Amino acid sequence: MNRIKEADIQRQIKDYLQWQGWYCFKIHQSALSYKGIADLYALKAGRSLWIEVKAPRGKQSPEQAKFGCAVLAHGGEYIVAKSVDDVERYLAETKLSKPNKS
Repeated sequence: MNRIKEADIQRQIKDYLQWQGWYCFKIHQSALSYKGIADLYALKAGRSLWIEVKAPRGKQSPEQAKFGCAVLAHGGEYIVAKSVDDVERYLAETKLSKPNKS
């Protein structure tokens, strides 16, 4: 059975967001990276969205959860997504409650 890889989900989400007009890029992890930093960062019309991407059975690490809490505490947006559908759903649910300058 072929399981979808996290890298494939990241690519799908990035492509989707760029198609929707978001400036989106992958954060390349290294030994010097901030521990727990999200996989993707997206920006549109003043909205700052960090996305931790997980494979369908993946789980967020304690460092990733801590990073997400820090982003939220500073007014950013942070989600854990296992598919493009998760991102679509989040954007639809937050559309009315977030600034839209476009």
